[in-house]
Amino acid sequence: MAKHRIYTTSVASVYPHYLAKAEKKGRTKAEVDEIFRWLSGYTQGDLERELNNKTDFETFFAQAPKMNPARTLIKGVICGVRIEEIEELTMREIRYLDKLIDELAKGKSMDKILRKQAEA
Repeated sequence: MAKHRIYTTSVASVYPHYLAKAEKKGRTKAEVDEIFRWLSGYTQGDLERELNNKTDFETFFAQAPKMNPARTLIKGVICGVRIEEIEELTMREIRYLDKLIDELAKGKSMDKILRKQAEA
């Protein structure tokens, strides 16, 4: 089966849409970046470098320094599909990110978005 085109899409080309979605609801770039860092383990400098390099989603997640183990606590439906039922790993990582940005735009607190109570 052919790869989904999102895999070869640069994170930098989608990032402004994530940012706009969050900012439209009064959230900040810092919060969006915190979500990216929490999920992937990239530092802020590394994240900015990946965006500047126009790294595609597949590479972004494959080379992530440390995917957060608490990401498996992210549940629910995104684009009509249950995240926990997505078998393809890269697609699941992308949908985790989508879900976290959705939660940010819906006004959830960063502690809840980043599953802080569950990590402790």
